[in-house]
Amino acid sequence: MKCAIVLLGLLVIVAVPVVARAADPDWKAVEQALGKPGQLQPGEVFRVGMPRTDLAVTVKGVPVKAGFALGSYAAFKQVGDRAMVMGDLVLLDQEVPAVMSGLFSGGLEVTAVHNHLNEMSPHVMYMHYEGHGDAIQMAKALRQALSASATPLGGPPATAAPGGAALDTKQIEQALGRQGRDIGGGVFQVTVPRAEAITEMGQPLLPAMGVVTVMNFQPTADGKAAITGDFVLVDKEVNAVAKTLRQHGIDVTAIHNHGLMDTPRLFYMHFWANDDPAKLAQGLKAAVDQTNSVKAK
Repeated sequence: MKCAIVLLGLLVIVAVPVVARAADPDWKAVEQALGKPGQLQPGEVFRVGMPRTDLAVTVKGVPVKAGFALGSYAAFKQVGDRAMVMGDLVLLDQEVPAVMSGLFSGGLEVTAVHNHLNEMSPHVMYMHYEGHGDAIQMAKALRQALSASATPLGGPPATAAPGGAALDTKQIEQALGRQGRDIGGGVFQVTVPRAEAITEMGQPLLPAMGVVTVMNFQPTADGKAAITGDFVLVDKEVNAVAKTLRQHGIDVTAIHNHGLMDTPRLFYMHFWANDDPAKLAQGLKAAVDQTNSVKAK
């Protein structure tokens, strides 16, 4: 009897499967597939920027830089043995149909198509997408879809043009109560994450994946700055933030979804103004204060 028990114990031990750890993602291969370099961001998110440096766009007559409002991107996150990708593509009107068909052909999904700003010349649309599967294959599919547009891919990364007049970034940071960073071409960016956890089908959606309030400043004429970006909001915050922005002379240019299955349900509010940068920063801070965002340190 003792012998039988020992043998049974051995059989149980042998029957336990060995789970192999998923291999680390080959981000260099993703870069090669897309034709653009990327950077590993907090939370193990690999983000590849694909700015529309080929476009000369104005908003209300103000020339805008690619890093200010024309930044296509892909954010990859390895989850177990699969990856997810999500991002945003900056497209001319005539590029939208073919790029969308290309995404579908490559097994990617479109989650939104809309404007971010008004009075743009030429008119620009923004296509949000996501996918789940092998990171390299999704990068190849994305590049194939983008071949239907004039998005610059391949070759060395474009160097941002000098920003012209300089911003008093310390003044902006002081008004916002938060630190920012120069993202090239004279564009200054401040980001504010949400305080609560954001998920999609149980998987975390991190700030580096685009789920973060973004405020961009670009110097314009006469000491002014143009601002744009988007607030990430839950439903009960939408009208409070819109009202606050309008009270501070900031235009609300779009309110919409970016994803389809986020929890809690998120809405993105885009904005525009061209005025004294410190004054605008104060208005943005008042709007941020209406949201459940990570508190300033």
